[in-house]
Amino acid sequence: LVYIKTWFTSKSRISIKATNMVESGEEVTMNLTEWSWLFLALYIALMVGIGLYAQRKIKHADDFATARGAYGPFFLALAFAASTASGATFLGSPALSYEWGLAANWGNFLYPIGVYVGILISMRLIATSGNRFGNRSIPEYLGDRYQSEFMRLAVSLLSLVLFFYLAGQLVSGVVMFEIMLGLNAEWALGITTLVLLFYVVLGGAHADILTDGFQGALMLVLAVLVIVLTLMGYGIDGGLFALVDNLEAQDPNLATALNPSTPLYHSWWSIFVIAFAHMPLGLLPHLGNKLWALDSTQDRFQFVKLAALFGLMLGMLGLGGLLARAYFGDALYAEGANPNQALPLLFIEIFPTWLAALIGIGVLSAVMSTADGLVVSSSQIIANDLYRRTFVPMFHPDIDPERLDRRILLISRVSTVAVLLICMIMAWSLMDVNVSLIVWIGVGGMMAAFAGPLVVGALWRGVTLAGAIAGLLGGFAVFIVAHAQLINPQWFVGTFAHGPALWLYEEGPNPYSCAVMGEIASVLLTVFVSKVSKPLPKAHLDLMFNEPADA
Repeated sequence: LVYIKTWFTSKSRISIKATNMVESGEEVTMNLTEWSWLFLALYIALMVGIGLYAQRKIKHADDFATARGAYGPFFLALAFAASTASGATFLGSPALSYEWGLAANWGNFLYPIGVYVGILISMRLIATSGNRFGNRSIPEYLGDRYQSEFMRLAVSLLSLVLFFYLAGQLVSGVVMFEIMLGLNAEWALGITTLVLLFYVVLGGAHADILTDGFQGALMLVLAVLVIVLTLMGYGIDGGLFALVDNLEAQDPNLATALNPSTPLYHSWWSIFVIAFAHMPLGLLPHLGNKLWALDSTQDRFQFVKLAALFGLMLGMLGLGGLLARAYFGDALYAEGANPNQALPLLFIEIFPTWLAALIGIGVLSAVMSTADGLVVSSSQIIANDLYRRTFVPMFHPDIDPERLDRRILLISRVSTVAVLLICMIMAWSLMDVNVSLIVWIGVGGMMAAFAGPLVVGALWRGVTLAGAIAGLLGGFAVFIVAHAQLINPQWFVGTFAHGPALWLYEEGPNPYSCAVMGEIASVLLTVFVSKVSKPLPKAHLDLMFNEPADA
C-alpha cells in the first residue's frame, strides 16, 4: 500500500512523503527519495558508460560534431524523436493541459505533424549536400548553400538564442530533481548540469545519439502508459467522460475545444499556427545535424516515417495534464507549487513508490535527450562556425590539418563547458516560467528566420543570397516585434490600422502565432527578393541539388 501526503516544506515547496507498508505491517525504509537516488545512480552510470563508449568512436572533430553516417533509421529515429520531445513535452505540455484543459491538446498532435512535414520536404537537400560538403552544422550548411560567409556568421549568431532552449531543459531537470530527490533548486540545477557535462564532453554527437536512442525507447514506454491511463480516466469513477465532467465542474473553459482564457488557444487561428509554426523545428541546429548521422540515403523516408510515429506518441504525453487536473484541482497554483510539476506528481499519486521513481527517471531522460543535442550544436557554433570557418582562415590559413583537427576537438569540449555554465545561470533566472514558454523564447525566432532560407531554399533552386538574407533577418525581426508587443495599438486609435494593431498586440503572448507571422514574412521576403536579385551560379546549384550517382 502506498499513500501520498503532500504540500509541506519549510521553503513552501511541494514535498512528497511516501510510506510503503509490507504485508507484515513493518515500515519499509525505501521511500520515494531513496528509490529515486538509486535509479538516478543507475541512470548516471549508464549515461557515463555510454559516454565512455562513445569517446572511443571519436577519431576526429567531425565525429564529435556529427557522427556522420554511423546509425541506421530505427535507432536514429528513436534518438531524433527523443531530442524533439524534450522537457517541454514531458513537463511543459502536461502543464499547459493542466492550466488550459482540452484546448491545450491540439498542440499534442499538431506539433509533431508540423515538425515531420518540415523534415520530409527539406531533408533530401540538407542531408545530401551537407554530406557532400562535409558540413558539421546547419549554419555551415547554409553558408555553403548560398556561398556566403555572412550567411554562415549571421545564422551562427542567431543560433545563440537557442541558449534559452537549453535553459528550459535545465529548468525541467530541476523540477524533476526537486520532486523526486528532495533537493533544493541549487543542488538540482548543479547535478543536472554536471551529468550533461560529463557524457557530452566525452562523446560529443555519438554520446548524444546513443544516449538519446536508449532514452527514446524508455520515453516511448512512458508515453504509451500516460496515454492509456488518461483515456481510461484512471482512478476517476466513470472513466474518461467523468474526467471531462470533472474539468468542466472546475472551469467550463477547461472542457471546450477553444479556451478564451488564454491567447494560446483562444481562436482557430491560434490552433492552426501550432502545426505551421513547428515546421522548421526539426531543422534547427541541434536536430538538423542528426540528419547527417543516417548511414544510408536509401533509408531517409523510413527514418522520417518512424520518427514521425514516435514523435506523435511522445507528443500525446500532454494528455497527462488533464488527469493531473482532475486529481489535484487547482492545488498546483498554490504558493511554492508549479503546474510544471503536474506529470511527476501524478505518477507519485497513482503508482507504487518504486515505479513512480523509475518513471521519474524516464521524464529526466526527456530532459537530457534534448539538452545534450543542444549542447553539441551550440559548441559547434563556437568550434566550427566561428573558429574553423572564420578565425582560422583569417589568422592561421596555413595551419597543419591534423593539428587544426585536434585543436577544434579541444575547443568543442571546452566550449561545451562554457555553454552549459551560461545556460545554468539563465535557467536559474527563469525557474518559475513555464518550460514550454522558455523553450519558445529560443526556438520561435529561429524557426521564423529559417522558414525562407532553409525550408524554401531546400525546395526551390531560385533562392538567392539576397533573398535568403532578407528572409532570415526579416522573419526573426517580425517574431521579435510581435512577441515583445512592440507595436502599441494606442498609436493607431481612430484609424483603420487600430484593429489590426490591437489583434497583433493580443497575439503577442502566443509564441506559436508570432512564429508563424515571422515564418510568413520570411517566406514572402525570400521569394520576392530572390525574384529581383542576382541568382547563384548554375554550376553551384547543380552540385547542391543533384543527387549523388550511388543514391
